[in-house]
Amino acid sequence: MKVLGIDPGTATTGYGVLEQVAGKAQLLEYGTINTSAKTSMPQRLWHIHQEVNGLLTVHKPDVVVVEEIFYFKNAKTIVTVAQGRGVILLAAAAAGVAVAEYTPLQVKQAVVGYGQADKRQVQLMVQKLLNMKEMPRPDDAADALAIAICHLHFYRMQSYSN
Repeated sequence: MKVLGIDPGTATTGYGVLEQVAGKAQLLEYGTINTSAKTSMPQRLWHIHQEVNGLLTVHKPDVVVVEEIFYFKNAKTIVTVAQGRGVILLAAAAAGVAVAEYTPLQVKQAVVGYGQADKRQVQLMVQKLLNMKEMPRPDDAADALAIAICHLHFYRMQSYSN
């Protein structure tokens, strides 16, 4: 199974591609899609959409896993994240790729075992689980890898119960 994990945003969208081989997650690629605040929102969304399409074309994932939106103190932030998330979901749907969604709490529990884990704890566990030499950075890319790991854990648990 190949998974494209995405941590949505408009300034920075993190992504991580993992493949489960013999029951272990193998890192294929990770990084960020960045847009400038000086660019119009429609152009920023178009750029995110095009980059996600490129990842879908290159990696041909079985599933796109996206973090669900959680509460933000700033209403403007939640709207822009929702817009970025929308173009990601659109790209997956247009490519005919299944989508799974998890909350930040579910991701932290699956990766760290503790739903209130901080960013550093998540990064360290991602590094360990993927046998990375260095801690994944930036946070958005590390979060995307964590989202992909979360899906592989849930998928594995589902497979055992069937």
